[in-house]
Amino acid sequence: MAAPEEQELSQAQTEKLLQFQDLTGLESMDQCRRTLEQHNWNIEAAVQDRLNEQEGVPSVFNPPPSRPLQVNTADHRVYSYIVSRPQPRGLLGWSYYLIMLPFRLTYYTLLDIFRFALRFVRPDPRGRVTDPVGDVVSFIQSFEEKYGRSHPVFYQGTYSQALNDAKRELRYLLVYLHGEDHQDTDEFCRSTLCTEEVITFINARMLFWACSTSKPEGFRVSQALRENTYPFLAMIMLKDRKMTVVGRLEGLVQPEDLINQLNFIMEANQTYLVSERLEREERNQTQVLRQQQDEAYLASLRADQEKDRKKREEQEQKRQEEELVLQSALAEERKRRTLEEEKERKSECLPQEPPADDPESVKIVFKLPNDTRVERRFLFDQSLTVIYDFLFSLKETPEKFQIVTNFPRRVLPCLPTEEQPNPPTLNEAGLSRSEVLFVQDLTDD
Repeated sequence: MAAPEEQELSQAQTEKLLQFQDLTGLESMDQCRRTLEQHNWNIEAAVQDRLNEQEGVPSVFNPPPSRPLQVNTADHRVYSYIVSRPQPRGLLGWSYYLIMLPFRLTYYTLLDIFRFALRFVRPDPRGRVTDPVGDVVSFIQSFEEKYGRSHPVFYQGTYSQALNDAKRELRYLLVYLHGEDHQDTDEFCRSTLCTEEVITFINARMLFWACSTSKPEGFRVSQALRENTYPFLAMIMLKDRKMTVVGRLEGLVQPEDLINQLNFIMEANQTYLVSERLEREERNQTQVLRQQQDEAYLASLRADQEKDRKKREEQEQKRQEEELVLQSALAEERKRRTLEEEKERKSECLPQEPPADDPESVKIVFKLPNDTRVERRFLFDQSLTVIYDFLFSLKETPEKFQIVTNFPRRVLPCLPTEEQPNPPTLNEAGLSRSEVLFVQDLTDD
């Protein structure tokens, strides 16, 4: 016995429910129904969404939460390249270093204490990211105002968007965190990042995202990547199905050294990227093949449904035609019986035929359409309607007819009309004691 919910479905919805269950292999009829209702009973959209879920693609009705794409930074195989500041050389250099050392220690110690105390008084405004795209665009504008427009192409979007694009396109993502207060930042930007060879290399091989750590978006990324010093660069790629930091470059790097280090990181991880491309291509081919199979199945299903529909229409048309034939036959039968009853009634109502020796009698010979002859006597004072009723009562007489004289040829007015409601008598019609009249069939007319 069907469940009450299933009984409420229309026939078309029930068919779609069974088709969807057959295509997806779901055992729960309730789950099939909920999925179809979410897609407004569009079976193709529901099947495609179900296949997407099986392939690991989020459902359009269960979108992932809007949070930044997580990046794996705990991989111990991350390549790190740190450039330390050069040690002082010679007596003069060491003397200057030792003299300035207490001042530097005092300055940075007091600066750290001030920043630490400031956190209790006023929370760091960089902790709240309200306009990440605006932070990136603002940094790019300030960078171009200070260092010019000759630089690698900055990704003009959020860090999460850059990660998603790099993952979707299977490309490397180079992240640059700009420390505005660091003593090596200006030299790195002018002498390394904005050189022609570095610009060409980065633009051709990877996406490039950058932001200042003084901006909330840059500060958030710096907390996620946990840089030690500036300038800071991180190479990120899709590895083992996760966006992973595979290389870190910290400190003042020269242009040639930067290109060599990036090349080394890319070559060391190229196999992961190639493997991911092959796996993704295989998944895409599998999905395309499955989609083609589903489309072929649906096309075949629609063709079968169309055949069934046409067959039902032909059967319905045949049934209607048979019903029309039957109704027509019944109507003809009713008409025939009505005609027979009318003829019989007319025959019973006819006046008695006068004797042959009656001087007021008229002998009339009727020639019927089937070439038979009928003879009967009438009285001169009888109406022509009596002649018509007599002929109508005969089985050989057609349903509609008129009575015509031979010479001169004229149609006798046997039936009442608006102009002549009372037909004339035989005497008034000018008939003699012996007449031959012709019965003309009007049924076809």
